[in-house]
Amino acid sequence: MKSTRAIEMTELTSLSAIELRRRIGAKQISPVELMQACIARIERFNPAVNAICATDFERALQASRQAEEAVMKGQFLGPLHGLPLGVKDLQDTAGLLTTYGNVRLRGNVPKADNALVARLRQMGAIVTAKTNVPDMGAGANTRNPVWGATGNPFNPHLNAGGSSGGSAAALAIDMLPLCTGSDTGGSLRIPAALCGVVGLRPSPGLVANDARPLGWSVLSVLGPMARTVADTALLFSASVGPHAMDPLSIPVDAQAFHPLPHVDLSRLRIGTTEDFGVCIVDPDIRRVFRKRVDAIRPMVSVCEPVDLQLGDADRAFDVLRAEGFVAAFAEVYRTAPETLGPNVRSNVEMAAAITLADRAWAHLEQTRISRRFAQALQHYDLILAPVTPVSPFPWTELYAERVDGQTMRNYYHWLALAYVVTLGTQPALSLPCGRDEHGTPFGLQVIGHLHGDARMLGAAHALEQAFASNPELVRPQPDMLKLQTPNERLKSIVTDPPQMALGGQGGGAHNAV
Repeated sequence: MKSTRAIEMTELTSLSAIELRRRIGAKQISPVELMQACIARIERFNPAVNAICATDFERALQASRQAEEAVMKGQFLGPLHGLPLGVKDLQDTAGLLTTYGNVRLRGNVPKADNALVARLRQMGAIVTAKTNVPDMGAGANTRNPVWGATGNPFNPHLNAGGSSGGSAAALAIDMLPLCTGSDTGGSLRIPAALCGVVGLRPSPGLVANDARPLGWSVLSVLGPMARTVADTALLFSASVGPHAMDPLSIPVDAQAFHPLPHVDLSRLRIGTTEDFGVCIVDPDIRRVFRKRVDAIRPMVSVCEPVDLQLGDADRAFDVLRAEGFVAAFAEVYRTAPETLGPNVRSNVEMAAAITLADRAWAHLEQTRISRRFAQALQHYDLILAPVTPVSPFPWTELYAERVDGQTMRNYYHWLALAYVVTLGTQPALSLPCGRDEHGTPFGLQVIGHLHGDARMLGAAHALEQAFASNPELVRPQPDMLKLQTPNERLKSIVTDPPQMALGGQGGGAHNAV
């Protein structure tokens, strides 16, 4: 196998996952040298952002040597063969610390992979490290009492989003080519938007989830994250398929997603909305979104506002979210409430005032919202919206308490732009689209037809290619020179009494924002 020693480590880790896989298959790069390059990059830059928590470098290097041997022997190579993978710390990894960012689970080492991780290993991916999350995945600010806070790669003093914040930050800095995520109310899309990478919330059932407490709930899904749409589609294609332990999972043709279907941008019909008629959004985000819409309009066939009339989406999400948290955490709340963070406790406590009638109403309202999206999408190929209503704020603030001068009802109300789409059950992707007025990444939310994930990805790829020639729309890159110095403050945060020092060992069980 040809040596990559002449290739700078930075150049190697910055290559797309698709290109890395091609070169591995062509014996142009060694999986071992790729793994070594990723480890070196993690060791150099992770102290600045704290995106990576538990690492598995010894086993990863061993697996990469086995991957190289398979290449040299001409054996069958999976679609992800030899590619380093970051796994969100809400997803069990056999023999590797899995903390969920929770003090009760800081020593948890699972005996088995969850269904997604097992599938990705079978496809050739090499689990390299776990990526940081909020405590039990609750909230869109990645900070917890086990590992500390994850800083935004564009300014480590700012929020990286959540709950897949560690994955998003790791990708933005080229520490890993691919990472996993999960999404209930925006956990894939929000950190992707704030860190300038791609996060896909798939249609429910495409990626099997054997750990979801409510087996028939469509709120929580697992999904891929990467730096480009094509790389995201590659990881997605390796993730899809049924599993006996997930009653929602369905057979899927993986070849529908990679390579991506060609979509003629000039023929696309696009509906746009700044706020879905129900979300509170800062004026500067509205201005940036309007500029993006103005730039896209000449590229497509139709680009016009859409009125969705979504009703009381906030209350519906409150009820359905609380239902899910009771299912996942009621027993721990009863026996060891001190081990749960304030976000988790608030959701469980909210459920105490919810009646069976409230639950029935919420499920009816979600059905109506889903059908409103479906009706609108009869006229459009895509709906575009912002992903978040604010720019990244300091990670020391648990959540955005005010948006457009209005006080948020709870810690997740500011995520409404994402969770109204969750209620609709449509697939949605966060697409990097330049910077906002504060110089931080701006994410465009691309929403497609239910089970139309392949065409939505193809359309997002076409938009991404069009953005590449426009300096105002192209995916932004963090200033790596500013990330040379570790940010010691990321290792400790103030939590609910008693205060807990961070940066220890961690372990856990739920998909959330």
